[in-house]
Amino acid sequence: MLENKYDHIKVEEDIYQDWLEKGYFNAGDISKKPYCIVIPPPNVTGKLHLGHSWDNTLQDIITRYKRMCGFDTLYLSGMDHAGIATQAKVDERLKEQGISRYDLGREKFLEQAWNWKEEYAGHIRNQWAGMGLGLDYTRERFTLDEGLSKAVRKCFVTLYKEGLIYQGERIINWDPEALTALSNIEVIYKTTNAHMYHFYYEVVETGQRIAIATTRPETMFGDVCVVVHPEDERYRDIVGLHVINPANKQPLPVITDTYIDMEFGTGVMKCTPAHDPNDFVIGEKYGFEKPVCINPDATMNRLAGEYDGLDRYECRKRLVERIKSEGYLAYIEEIQHNVGYSERTDVIVEPYLSKQWFVEMKPLAKQVLDYQKDENSKINFYPERFEKTFIQWLENIEDWCISRQLWWGHRIPVWYHKETGEIYCEMEDPKDLENYIQDEDVLDTWFSSALWPFSTLGWPEDTEDLKRFYPTDCLVTGYDIIFFWVARMAFTARHLTGNRPFKDVLIHGLIRDELGRKMSKSLGNGVDPEDVKLEYGSDALRFFLTTNSTPGADLRYSDTKVKASKNFINKIYNASKFVLMNIEEMSLEDIDLSDLNNIDKWIIDKLNKTIVSVNRNMDKYEFAQVGNELYNFIWNDFCDWYIEFSKSTLNSSDEKVVKATRSTLLAVLTDIIKLLHPFMPFVTERIYLALPHESESICIASWPAVRTVDELKSGEVETIISIVSAVRTLRVDYDVKPSLEFDITVYDENGSLVKIDREIGNMLHKICRVNWTNSEGKDLVIRPLEKGKLAVDTSQIIDYEAEKERLEKEKERLEQEIKRSNRMLGNESFILKASKEKVQKEKDKLASYSSQYEIIVKQLEEVYTKL
Repeated sequence: MLENKYDHIKVEEDIYQDWLEKGYFNAGDISKKPYCIVIPPPNVTGKLHLGHSWDNTLQDIITRYKRMCGFDTLYLSGMDHAGIATQAKVDERLKEQGISRYDLGREKFLEQAWNWKEEYAGHIRNQWAGMGLGLDYTRERFTLDEGLSKAVRKCFVTLYKEGLIYQGERIINWDPEALTALSNIEVIYKTTNAHMYHFYYEVVETGQRIAIATTRPETMFGDVCVVVHPEDERYRDIVGLHVINPANKQPLPVITDTYIDMEFGTGVMKCTPAHDPNDFVIGEKYGFEKPVCINPDATMNRLAGEYDGLDRYECRKRLVERIKSEGYLAYIEEIQHNVGYSERTDVIVEPYLSKQWFVEMKPLAKQVLDYQKDENSKINFYPERFEKTFIQWLENIEDWCISRQLWWGHRIPVWYHKETGEIYCEMEDPKDLENYIQDEDVLDTWFSSALWPFSTLGWPEDTEDLKRFYPTDCLVTGYDIIFFWVARMAFTARHLTGNRPFKDVLIHGLIRDELGRKMSKSLGNGVDPEDVKLEYGSDALRFFLTTNSTPGADLRYSDTKVKASKNFINKIYNASKFVLMNIEEMSLEDIDLSDLNNIDKWIIDKLNKTIVSVNRNMDKYEFAQVGNELYNFIWNDFCDWYIEFSKSTLNSSDEKVVKATRSTLLAVLTDIIKLLHPFMPFVTERIYLALPHESESICIASWPAVRTVDELKSGEVETIISIVSAVRTLRVDYDVKPSLEFDITVYDENGSLVKIDREIGNMLHKICRVNWTNSEGKDLVIRPLEKGKLAVDTSQIIDYEAEKERLEKEKERLEQEIKRSNRMLGNESFILKASKEKVQKEKDKLASYSSQYEIIVKQLEEVYTKL
């Protein structure tokens, strides 16, 4: 039996542990068709946020659904080492202890990082358990484990030998706090208030002054020339001459290049090849040196002279003051422009000349683009519009900087010979290791993450899991990491395995607050999923997260909606208690659906339609639509109507009627909780085990199937529902006490009397205290029904003055609706642009409003005669 009140905290803890102990989520039944989702690996840097809960719940819904549909389902768990973020966390912890990683040395520091990983991996598993994720922990992977490290090395060595990984000196994005390079997509651009500084450069040979603008005066110590357009008449006479750099008083040659935009600013550009990617190209083109004037920690170096050792922004301030005092500052302009910030540390990124390792991307991207043209081998995006985003990025891709100046991560598998400098890059370490020095850098975290779908299944070994589950079936992820991750998995998979990494990609949006703002620490609008689960339960949070947003769209968190999900769970739980009270000592073998009345058939028919629609939308990942369908069927059709009807039939003197009702209650409720299980695993397991059940857990129970329903007269049941609704409304309108009985007469849409049998009459009497009469009265109040009308003798219930007021309001409402509908149908634009179904729906509404209006007018006329 079920407890009187559902205690989600106790139930969730007990049930999840039982699932794990019995191994329900461990794949391996080779008699079944395989299905696989590999969890997007969370970083081992701290607690999972609400976005993770959304992401993971979507994956869990899919895998639970597939498992119940008979698939050998693998939902593989794993975590990411998160190089920059984790190293920063460990550094912070060491700083609190008064030491740094340099005090420990590399090996001791890595021991600290592994300790951190073990600690936070435990936190993550606890949070996964709290969300009820059906993960296969026997196959759990970590991006730095032995197998994945081998996969990373295999990938690097392969690409290096093919010439697709190279080492070069380029302008890269440099994080001066983390002291490491960043790839382009690890830089977040923010609109920032800034200054444009206009300085005078004096021409050495003539003494004239030209104005040149920059937003970064501190880089002027790295200037090598000044550039103008060859067709710019304003500066033709100074080309080939020299100007004085007001920062260090060094002469700079004036050259020409068509790269310069004559219309932008003064048409003159200073060139700093080591601190700007565009200037780097010009420096390379004309053979200039590339002097670096800023240190890796964003302080100035010796090239800055008196500013050596100062922070870059303090140098900027003092340099501008000095140039101004010398009369070479023209003016300062207030501007707004996009400034790059590190995605990891949120400091302003420094464009920096550095020797790094790169992946040549265009040949790899081309492979993916070619396959996207093939419907049978492409990656399918849900929604489809994100494929365009994916393709556009690949078409405009730049080489990927993969080296990072960190200790935590996959160390680059390259060794340099101590004497010759020869590079060694193989799957095995050099045999004479004492003669080699390994590259100090590690690989970008995304390098290992790019191999995730196949490395987790055993690649580069030809494992049974790889053969059985690869390519994986679906990736669930946010649109914000299509570039970071999805694209990289696509090209590594194509190049290394000759296949797509996954068949489908389900894209979701970002979680925002109720005002639509992005959640952030600065706004203080973040929501901790642990707090939500504690108050409302995981099932309520899961149902909210997955049924309140369509694929690809952002989701606004709403405490009110989570609470509504909790209320829905309580409704289901209370309905289950009612069913259990009325099927005591009943087993599955006792279910007999061979002799059903029309109401029993009606609810099973409604269930059938729900199953068909749910299946269709589950396969399209339209979970919000599934949620709405289940909510409406369970709350309205089953709880509000069928259970209400069953209270009458369960008390019938006919044993066949009682047995049919009990069988229907059990069969329909069992299917309901199965349909709900992917969304609400905990409460459905609790209810399932309280009911007579086929499997030892709902996790491994079979998915509901459609039942055959013969000779259903659905119109009769819809009429009864319409009658009950009309009677309840009538009681409210006329303030009729619930205990007061009165007579009703029902007419069909042709005006003929509707007659019913005794069983339905008794049911209506029990539900709404009315007596069905098959005779016409004189003074009647009329209520429109779905198909027909209901009449009540006014002498039993009516206050004519109040009725007059009510009817006049209803008449006015219907007039407005008729006017609105006529206006829409008379609008040519609506008729041309709207679908045929929508136009027809509006016509049907107009017909219904007009019919109701005629009834109301007649009622008003009758009321006037009574006053």
